[in-house]
Amino acid sequence: MTNPAFIRDTFQELGYVVVQGLLDPDHDLRPLMLDYYDLLDQLAEKWVQDRLIPSTFSELPFDERFIKITSCLGENWAQYFDILLPAETKPDTPLHLSLAVFNLIRNQAILDVIEALIGPEIYSNPIQHVRIKPPQRMVHNNDKANAMIGQTAWHQDQGAALPEADGTEIVTVWLPLTEASEENSCMRVIPGQHHKSLLTHCPVLTIPEKLLQHEEVVLPMQPGDVLFMHRLIPHASTPNTSNQVRWSFDLRYHPVGQPTGRPALPGFVARSEKQPDKVLESFDSWVSLWGKARENLIENGPFQLHRWDGNEPACA
Repeated sequence: MTNPAFIRDTFQELGYVVVQGLLDPDHDLRPLMLDYYDLLDQLAEKWVQDRLIPSTFSELPFDERFIKITSCLGENWAQYFDILLPAETKPDTPLHLSLAVFNLIRNQAILDVIEALIGPEIYSNPIQHVRIKPPQRMVHNNDKANAMIGQTAWHQDQGAALPEADGTEIVTVWLPLTEASEENSCMRVIPGQHHKSLLTHCPVLTIPEKLLQHEEVVLPMQPGDVLFMHRLIPHASTPNTSNQVRWSFDLRYHPVGQPTGRPALPGFVARSEKQPDKVLESFDSWVSLWGKARENLIENGPFQLHRWDGNEPACA
């Protein structure tokens, strides 16, 4: 890992830091890719049986196959690949929990950097996603505002949490599994804005352009590079104008004992010097936590996602 003091100083000054080559593409990322290749195999077989797609397209490379299948499906396919339950959860709502994903969340190289930023008592926040974005021209109109599929609009991650977590030191971890270039939807940030307050967000969790009057920095990244962001840094993605998918994970961590901002969803202790026995090391236990969360959501109904209703003056 790069000098922890340099990482911490850069993060505190700019509100973000990119650690190049933190992960090994073969050791750390390849298992995730194989996991999702298998998932796409299973889903394609099911969707053929359900007559939602005409073929499994198994002869195609992953990028081409994914684009072909999702274009045939139309809308609302992203949840089949995601690692977070939505506010409106049903008994059959898809959720992809795998050992490869669990190992990514607990990756020691990532946790080493998180420790340099917030200390050794680390909690895995439940707000986490995988985003496999097809070329923007292939995205159906109703999905273009969906940040899981289309271009991600300007926002602060604090805006995705409830006010209970306004004091929580949440750090977002964003990492690409494929090249993230300016042409295929890499990240862009507005440095230094973490010293200011949370901005108003309008539907769908978007900061109005009139509130963003600062120069952005575009962050092309390679597989293995990892971006760490302060919860108040405005960030967005560029549109995917390439012919490939842009595939990434975003995870979040904060100090143990602080509110998550999504109390209906389960997090866990990922690292602890004070209470190492509290660290969750069992994949089955993690799956069980999400199973219990599903049961509670079905019984109690949708949870609140964020604090805005779209009637704020900035949204007019």
